[in-house]
Amino acid sequence: MGDNFEGKAALITGASRGIGEAAARALARAGAAVTLAARSAGDIERIADEITKAGGRAQAITCDVTRYADVEAAVLRTVDAFGAIDILVNNAGVIEPIARIADSDPDGWDEVVDINLKGAYHAIRASLPPMLAAGEGVIVNISSGAATNAIEAWSHYCATKAGLLSLTQCTDHEYRSEGITVLGLSPGTVATEMQVQIRASGINPVSQLDPAVHISTDKVADAIVWLCTEDAREFAGKDVSLRDEAIRARAGISQ
Repeated sequence: MGDNFEGKAALITGASRGIGEAAARALARAGAAVTLAARSAGDIERIADEITKAGGRAQAITCDVTRYADVEAAVLRTVDAFGAIDILVNNAGVIEPIARIADSDPDGWDEVVDINLKGAYHAIRASLPPMLAAGEGVIVNISSGAATNAIEAWSHYCATKAGLLSLTQCTDHEYRSEGITVLGLSPGTVATEMQVQIRASGINPVSQLDPAVHISTDKVADAIVWLCTEDAREFAGKDVSLRDEAIRARAGISQ
């Protein structure tokens, strides 16, 4: 895929707010048609309507990423509406319930695995057939520094992001030669609802950060758009970090 997003179609999971919403808006501004997917309809319908009124192309699809059938349906509706699925942004993710392992709730821990890791697998699995048929596609997995660092009370989050990094690497290993580009983005701390939950937990140094240090979702969205261009192809199969000044410069993101 080149740098021209006209005629391209993107599916963004977890698109009702935060990074997902910002990514959908940024990709639409760049010229892509966008499918916004989330568990509840209200916010994604509003956002899709706003994108359409601004001259873009967008649709909202209710989708629970823990259910493969939901994700497959979202992919098929993207292809039906826009003729293809060229870009997948695997953004759906949660961090609650935050707890040390001995205090953790097994059901809550399982749900994080289902959303953060299995949900990403579901979206990749459903998107690959039409991408492979087209001979191209870009998959951006929203990763984290937690993929490679142990953080107190985040065993579920760290484990799922480590798994997602491995999934990025495996998908790249299997399909790069067939035109599929898979990358991970580690955005650092971002001004989203997740950071509000982390701060409220009061556990580990991340919860003590001044909210002023968190970057905006718009900057993360700009990085996602860049990752979908030819300029980012050299990072296929890897996580790129927005803490890296060189990466921020390449993505055109200011401090």
